[in-house]
Amino acid sequence: MKDMKVLHAVHPDDFKTYDTEKIRSRFLLTDLKEENKANFAYTHYDRMIVGLVHPVAETVVLGNYSNLRADYFLERREIGIINVGGPGSIEADGKSFEVNKLDALYLGKGVKEVRFKSADTANPAVFYCLSTPAHQVYPVTLLVHADAVSTELGSLNTANERRIIKYIHRDGIQSSQLVMGLTILANGSVWNTMPAHTHDRRMEAYFYFDVAADQRVFHLMGQPQETRHVLMSNHDAIVSPPWSIHSGSGTQNYSFIWGMGGENLDYADMDPVAIQDIR
Repeated sequence: MKDMKVLHAVHPDDFKTYDTEKIRSRFLLTDLKEENKANFAYTHYDRMIVGLVHPVAETVVLGNYSNLRADYFLERREIGIINVGGPGSIEADGKSFEVNKLDALYLGKGVKEVRFKSADTANPAVFYCLSTPAHQVYPVTLLVHADAVSTELGSLNTANERRIIKYIHRDGIQSSQLVMGLTILANGSVWNTMPAHTHDRRMEAYFYFDVAADQRVFHLMGQPQETRHVLMSNHDAIVSPPWSIHSGSGTQNYSFIWGMGGENLDYADMDPVAIQDIR
C-alpha cells in the first residue's frame, strides 16, 4: 500500500515570503495524468484529496493508501468525479455507469470497489476526482452534463463570458460536504472568477482543462491585497486556502473544474472583493 503526496497547510503571513518555485511546490499539482494510473494528493485543507485517473488500455482500480488508515478508499469518504476526456465508464460495487465528457458521478461513503475504464483507447477518458471526509451516506448519483443546472455570466466586453455548470451542491447531487462543478469560457473570453472572492468557511481546488498545448493560464492566488500568480498548463490542479482568492486569466479561452470542501454546501457562500481593492 503506497502513500499519497501530501500538501500541508500554509499560513498567509508565510505565503508572502514565497518565491515562484516554493508557491508551485506548496499549492500546484502537476503531472497528475499518467496512462493506466490513478494519482492522488492528500491536502491538509479540509482533508481534501485531489486526483486524476487516466485509463487507456487497462482498467484502473481505485486503490487504498496508507495515508487514509482505512480498510478502503471510501470507508469514511465521498468522491466526486468529472470526465474531461473521451467516453468512459465507472463501475461502483458491481454497477456500471457510462460517464462521458463533462458528466459527473458522485460516490458516497461506503462504496468499496471502484473501477475506471475508457471506451476508446484512441480517445481515452480523463477522470478528475475530488474526495472529502463524509459522516453520512448519500446515494451513488450520475448527473449528465445536459441535465445539470447551467448559468450564463459575464460578457465579452469584460472578457469573462462564461457558463457555470453545477453538479454537487445544496440543490443538486447531495453530499456530506463536497461541492463541485465547472466553468466553460466562451471564445474571446479569458478571465475567470473576476471580481474575485474568498470564503473563510471552506477551501477550494481548481483544475484547468481544454487548455491548448501552447497556451497557459495565469492563476491568481493570495490574500486580496497580497496576490501572486502561478502559471498553469492543461490538466494542472491547484489548491486554494480559505484566505486566498482564486481567479485567473488565460492566453486563450479554456475550462476549469472548481470544487470545495468545508462547513456548508451553499455555492453562494463567498466574500466578494472589488476589483479596485485587489493588489
